[in-house]
Amino acid sequence: MKSLSPSPAGRVRRMFVVLGGLGLAGLLAACASQPGVGDTPTEFQTASDESPARARARTRLALASGYFENGQHVVALDEQKKAVQADPTFAAAYNLGGLIYMALGDNALAQSHFQRAIALNPRDANAMHNLGWLQCQQGNYAAATQSFQRAVAVPTYQDRARTLMAQGVCEARGGDPAKAEATLMHSYELDAGNPVTAYTLSQLLFQRGDFTRAQFYIRRLNNSELANAQSLWLGIRVEYRMNDQRAMEQLASQLRRRFADSKELTAYDKGDFNDQ
Repeated sequence: MKSLSPSPAGRVRRMFVVLGGLGLAGLLAACASQPGVGDTPTEFQTASDESPARARARTRLALASGYFENGQHVVALDEQKKAVQADPTFAAAYNLGGLIYMALGDNALAQSHFQRAIALNPRDANAMHNLGWLQCQQGNYAAATQSFQRAVAVPTYQDRARTLMAQGVCEARGGDPAKAEATLMHSYELDAGNPVTAYTLSQLLFQRGDFTRAQFYIRRLNNSELANAQSLWLGIRVEYRMNDQRAMEQLASQLRRRFADSKELTAYDKGDFNDQ
């Protein structure tokens, strides 16, 4: 059954572009989870297993997801509503509805849609994840952690690393860096290629003065194609603390060549290396 989610490479690129650091906003694209066109299966499903209503709803949901991916949120909402009209028991349609309402700024309707998705399918880990991220955005960190942990506990869930990444980011936002570090380490063990996890973990280590470990994670990120202005700048500050002038200059050269108009380059030129 084909998923409507973006490719893994595209998803992590978008994750990192919007993340930047613990204090930056705009993490919806980083941490929210689009549904596939189906629920978490209990056995292999074929077309003949579906009712005509579910088949119609799935077609509408595919259209809604495509529009949502393209940023056409109002059109996506119209198709999502048609999916629900075709099959009011289709949990994935409510999950996508929650994401659309989040994008439109209606958190109350987003929350009710995620909760409806979970009520219809108590194993819908994507909806649990998304509810957790919404709660994190609202500053309800304890509830967010509970939602993330419920998602991770679903036996068939395949995206635990991303959920743990989101949980770690929220724990850091909520003022618990020690717990955030432990959660992000778990996420990193499951998926060492996630740039958001690597960046956030390195930043936490940098902030508490563990420059050697911070260097390990940020170097791995900056040696990949996913490096951006924020990761290069963090790398420069880490190398400054490690007294590695050559590494600083190499990173600064990349920063100047690739991100000439960035605020990070301005900070580098001012010598603000102690900026947290």
